[in-house]
Amino acid sequence: MPSYITLTHFTEQGVKNVRESVTRAASFKAAAKKLGVTVKNIFWTLGDYDTVILCEAPDDETAAAAMVSLASLGHVRPKTLRAFAASEMEAILGKIPASA
Repeated sequence: MPSYITLTHFTEQGVKNVRESVTRAASFKAAAKKLGVTVKNIFWTLGDYDTVILCEAPDDETAAAAMVSLASLGHVRPKTLRAFAASEMEAILGKIPASA
C-alpha cells in the first residue's frame, strides 16, 4: 500500500487549542481509518514543522481526501509527500533506460 508523509503547521486556531492536540490526533486517526487510510504514527516535532504524520492509503485520491478533511478542521495546514520504500524505488529505477 502506498505510504505518505505529511508535514503540518499549526494554524492560529491550532495554537490556541494546542492542549487538545493529542485528542484531535486520535480523532483524525479514527476518521482516516473510515476513509481507508491507516495512520501509522503522528509525531510532534521541533523545528520547521509542528507534526509529522506517517500513513498508508490505497491511492493518492484517498490520501488527499484524508488530508483535505484534516485541513478543513482548521487546526493545521498539511503538506503531504508520497513516500517510496526501497522496493518501490528499485521498480522505479528499473524503468529508466540504460542509456539515461
